[in-house]
Amino acid sequence: MILAGDIGGTKTRLALFEDPAAGPIFEQRYPSADQRALEPLIERFLREARTALGERPAPGAACFGVAGPIVGQRVELTNLPWTVDAVLLARTFTIPRVRLLNDFAAAAYGLDLLGTGALATLQPGEPCADAPRVILGAGTGLGIAYLIPEVSGDRPLSSEGGHTGFAPRTQLEIALWQYLHERVGRVTLEHVLSGGGLMRIYDFLLQRGPHPESPALRAELAEGDVPEAVTRHALERGDTLALAALDLFIACYGAAAGDQALNVMARGGVFVAGGIAPKILSRLCAGGFITAFNDKARFADATRRMPVHVVLDERLPLLGAARAAQAAH
Repeated sequence: MILAGDIGGTKTRLALFEDPAAGPIFEQRYPSADQRALEPLIERFLREARTALGERPAPGAACFGVAGPIVGQRVELTNLPWTVDAVLLARTFTIPRVRLLNDFAAAAYGLDLLGTGALATLQPGEPCADAPRVILGAGTGLGIAYLIPEVSGDRPLSSEGGHTGFAPRTQLEIALWQYLHERVGRVTLEHVLSGGGLMRIYDFLLQRGPHPESPALRAELAEGDVPEAVTRHALERGDTLALAALDLFIACYGAAAGDQALNVMARGGVFVAGGIAPKILSRLCAGGFITAFNDKARFADATRRMPVHVVLDERLPLLGAARAAQAAH
């Protein structure tokens, strides 16, 4: 039995697996902010699993994909005041082997487990089977990882690339960088490409004009329904300001994805995951993302050969964590 987890700033997803390729036999999702630490959630989850499944073998291995840099199998989460320690978890829950991975390294482990229909293709490219792959995704923050081919198999490589600098390409993006720099100092990709980033872009365009703000949208924003409200007003109501913010977000997203792809010449594919991409898929497919992705001057031909997909299965990091636990066990 394998216990796997996807631990993020907004939600924590836990699941039990007998075979990662077959999917979970029991799965739950919890708001992360409701608890002071991971341990109470695991205790609650195992109790609920026993109620639902009856007596099953205790987990023999566990792996958790965690949104933060792993140091010595211990991590302080980037967007949540938790510290997760693999040794402590193993001792607390009597699990022989516990492993921690960066959440996007876990997602990289899971790419080969995705089922039919789990991907939406933005650019078919010319895929190479033995080439590196990139996975990135905006949500509460921005995660980035790489999958590097080696003789023994593909090796996930975690990163904190979301905290690298934001590189504007256009006059509008330069103005956005200046706006953010006045407020946050050093401007990172995550300042732009995250749920909070979409709101920063919205506020920037609101101050810049010329699009008026919808009173209905402002009322929703005042109630804290963000950034979902901006996305909904853009896609469902055609709100000009919300749509302009979403399109600028998508252009910056595509450009950053292309930059990451060039880092490793990702002819194996670029996979756009995270919580935001599936919700804005129709606008991602409109062309702005791929136009920015391929805006690479004399390297544009190289990026056009790279397949680009949106991951539609939000359980990807969970599947990858289960696969990693199985491999370690």
